[in-house]
Amino acid sequence: MPERKKRGKESGIPVQQKRAFEAEKPQKQVLKLYVTGMTPNSVRAIENLRKICREHLEDRYELEVIDIYQHPSLASGEQIVAAPTLVRKLPPPLRKFIGDLSNVDKILMGLDIKSTKNKN
Repeated sequence: MPERKKRGKESGIPVQQKRAFEAEKPQKQVLKLYVTGMTPNSVRAIENLRKICREHLEDRYELEVIDIYQHPSLASGEQIVAAPTLVRKLPPPLRKFIGDLSNVDKILMGLDIKSTKNKN
């Protein structure tokens, strides 16, 4: 008797194909940016990160900006030793970036995001 392929209940798609499709689907990025007040570096980091998210992540991100002057316990819990620091919580692995986030290509590579801009 021939072996039957397992199929997803609702879709009728074989389970292996369904898992492969889900793996290709871009995951939501959960980001936390730790800043020190409204210093020039902090303002630049916020602007740069918002631009990166807008241009490359569209609606696939959750961003929280945390001022470590106002919430020092949050910074110590994450072991933040410099600011600004960007922490990618999800998807794993955890990643940290220090600085004003002006090197977009390096940030995109570190976040495993493919650039949407065409390079000629």
